[in-house]
Amino acid sequence: MTLEEIRKRIDRLDVEVVHRLRLRSELALLSCRFKDRVIDEEREKEVLRNVERTNRKLLDSSFIRTLFEQIIKECRRVQSEGHLLAGFQGEHGAFSEQALAVFNPKLIPFPCPEFMDVFEGVQRGLFDFGIIPVENSLQGSLHEVTEILIETELKIVGEVVLPIHHCLLTVPDVGYRDIRVVYSHPQALAQCRAFLQRHGFELKPFYDTAGAARWLAAERLPGAAVIAGETAAEIYGLEIIKSHIEDDSENCTRFVVLSARDVETGGDKCSIAFTTPHRAGALAGVLSLFAQAGINLTRVESKPVRGRPKQWAFLLDFQGDSADPKVIKVLDQVREKASSFKLLGCYPEAKS
Repeated sequence: MTLEEIRKRIDRLDVEVVHRLRLRSELALLSCRFKDRVIDEEREKEVLRNVERTNRKLLDSSFIRTLFEQIIKECRRVQSEGHLLAGFQGEHGAFSEQALAVFNPKLIPFPCPEFMDVFEGVQRGLFDFGIIPVENSLQGSLHEVTEILIETELKIVGEVVLPIHHCLLTVPDVGYRDIRVVYSHPQALAQCRAFLQRHGFELKPFYDTAGAARWLAAERLPGAAVIAGETAAEIYGLEIIKSHIEDDSENCTRFVVLSARDVETGGDKCSIAFTTPHRAGALAGVLSLFAQAGINLTRVESKPVRGRPKQWAFLLDFQGDSADPKVIKVLDQVREKASSFKLLGCYPEAKS
């Protein structure tokens, strides 16, 4: 091992230390949802005992204690500032996190492994908000998310339309010709299909674009690359081999923001979910109400209802304000025709 290699390993460890400290502060914020005060002296003493017990030679015990006293102090500060938490699916650097910053840069993003974790976190009060992707201009709707949205009791309080520009990322010193395998979320792989086919890479699905970037930065797998955004490259110290590799330069994804509370946002776009009786023309009868009122539908999705054969549920987005008398009238008519109905939210329509 050379001096340069040692220094590179130190640099990677330094980056990982910062990531771990950020994760610790995020968990400290989350812990506030389970306690009624910031300072818990017994818990802090337990933390110091644990870290001192795990120290082995080399590092001075007083250094370890002082270091963690400062970490605890910083986490206290973070906890006392009254931050609002927002869950997103993926790791830091994911496009969902970027969309969250567009919606409200003051929210503290919290990574979640699965979409359902975001929904459940908001429902349980762990998160003040959650953000999820619902449709992409190239790949269409995310059916898993649509199904959960139709069933959820959460409210949609906002939306973001985010341009999605993918990059091919590798660890430093890996060249184009060295790449054999590319890892990324299946949606990202599909959005870059033409580029990937031209180069004949072997494709490996991963649960998240930024998660793939973080994994590659840690594993340093020879011949491997990932597809993710520029932010992920910056966070995890990867090099951008090629930018804008998506099939369409206008590629974008629509995200919706969720809350367990009825946040008074007002707006010019609404989302509803409903079921109809199982008979011919039932859905057409509902849709015709919007046409007759001159209300523009921007999205219509459907899914079978679990445990109820031949029963379908529908998700509609339309342009209009739920406080508008014309919209109120149509929604009342929909309630009459539908077997079940709920207004998911009225919110400002995102501008591309």
